[in-house]
Amino acid sequence: MTTDQIILFSLFGGVFVFLLWGKFRYDLVAFTALLLGVVTGVIPTKHAFDGFGHSATLVVALVLVVSAGLVRSGAVFLITRTLVDASRSLGAHIALMGAIGGVLSGFMNNVAALALLMPVDIQTARKAKRAPGLSLMPLSFATILGGMITLIGTPPNIIIAAIREDSLGESFAMFDFAPVGLVAATAGLLFVALIGWRLIPQGEAAKSSDPMAEVAQYIAELTVPEGSLLIGQRVSELYETADKNEVAILGLVRAGKRRYGTASTTKLAAGDALVLEASPDALDEFRAALSLDFAEAKRQEALRADGDGLSVIEVVVTEESRINGKTAMAIGLGWRRRTVLMGIARQGRTIKSHIRKTEVTTGDILLLLVPSDQSNDVVEWLGCLPLAARGLNVTEEKKVWLSIGMFAAAVALASFGLVYLPVALGLVVVGFVLFKILPLSEIYNHISWPVVVLLGSMIPLGAALETSGGTELIADWLIGLTSGMAPWAILTILMIVTMTLSDVLNNTATTIVAAPIAIQMANTLEVNPDPFLMAVAVAASCAFLTPIGHKNNTLILGPGGYSFGDYWRMGLPLEIIVVAVSIPAILVFWPL
Repeated sequence: MTTDQIILFSLFGGVFVFLLWGKFRYDLVAFTALLLGVVTGVIPTKHAFDGFGHSATLVVALVLVVSAGLVRSGAVFLITRTLVDASRSLGAHIALMGAIGGVLSGFMNNVAALALLMPVDIQTARKAKRAPGLSLMPLSFATILGGMITLIGTPPNIIIAAIREDSLGESFAMFDFAPVGLVAATAGLLFVALIGWRLIPQGEAAKSSDPMAEVAQYIAELTVPEGSLLIGQRVSELYETADKNEVAILGLVRAGKRRYGTASTTKLAAGDALVLEASPDALDEFRAALSLDFAEAKRQEALRADGDGLSVIEVVVTEESRINGKTAMAIGLGWRRRTVLMGIARQGRTIKSHIRKTEVTTGDILLLLVPSDQSNDVVEWLGCLPLAARGLNVTEEKKVWLSIGMFAAAVALASFGLVYLPVALGLVVVGFVLFKILPLSEIYNHISWPVVVLLGSMIPLGAALETSGGTELIADWLIGLTSGMAPWAILTILMIVTMTLSDVLNNTATTIVAAPIAIQMANTLEVNPDPFLMAVAVAASCAFLTPIGHKNNTLILGPGGYSFGDYWRMGLPLEIIVVAVSIPAILVFWPL
């Protein structure tokens, strides 16, 4: 081995030791290794930060922003309401989401499939009062497995088809990957749904993603707008939707007066205000589901007049607060600050009048709807203490099909190679901003920067390993190791080595390195190269041991609360299963 190869193998070994140890955060470890690579000269200074502009890094950042936009538009709520039931057991939920993810990944890029379903999974976890980390990893693995079924499902399949065309004169067709891919994906999904999710560590991943989840529920109001389909329905007819969204309907306010009891038999009219008890997220989802308004039509129209978007904030009333001892109407909260008092959380919860006419007291927590660019001014004017932000959003449900259309168009264009995936996702982000689905001020808040640093640091290290001849060294070792073995044994070793490489490098680089090796091995054995190419295609896609081998695993690292060493617990047995079922399937469908 050369000096550069020794240094690089040592750096990779050190990175994995520290990451598995877990004492230092993964982005610091990876960035330190990158700098050491530059200092020792194995990574050219001019290429030191190429990873931060790499397509994989950009895709991860853009996908997180697109996911936030899909949540804000109500697309996630739409899927949640129609397909997902939070009352299902965790295993049943994982089986359903895995099946949906697997099918979608077969016909769209598996990164895009996860981008669509990840917010749905997080919302369902919130409803079920469980940590998203218990189901995000199974969902990620399911979308990776589903991508193996078609040519466009995952980049390794596209690369394998291109290499086959260059080397053998003909590319693989769209569904040539389906027989082996379906066998591997089905076996993998069954394992993930029945057994795999139980292997996820119950540490950080099992903790609630919302540190304020135990804050008291708000007493709030939502208004029935003109032309609503709810007009003429009895209040009791809304109970099923309310229960599904974890909202309690307490009563009805009409013409500024509270109706007796819960008013369950009262028929709704335009301008009625439903009195509710709910968390902020549940309140917004209920509003979006029934197309209710925040306030009376004139007040809501004034609130949206500037078009800069709306934000939901929570503040605590103190002795010195302007609103203490007064009502929202008395201090002119609406006409002075274009702010709507959506709800009040009070320990006693004795709120009998209209929310805006309720006298606020010290210790109350207020839920306020404010113009996005004025939240700080409103808090300062009120003299209240802001609670720590917890990502509360205002769903723009009228733009749900617009957002879905933009996302679907981008996925279609990227899947058929008409537009480069990062460009397609970037156009979606621009569209979300231009159509005010996602406020410009929030875009960078949705990016997991430690994950970006991890990817940006590891990609140059992987590239240096390839250019230094490190991967070629592995190839020579592999050919020597398999000399004289039976073809099925050679296929097995090829898959294991390719999977191992894919867990260290990204799957695209692994495919580029491993596919020519596969063809060379087939030529040496004088057998059909197609089964060897299929083995590489499956193995390169199945990077389940680390968060850096596949973009989907990287995407869930932050939202799932995982550590670097959590992946192998479910990933290792899954990789063993994939190898065990894929080898026979390859030999049956692609004979030597």
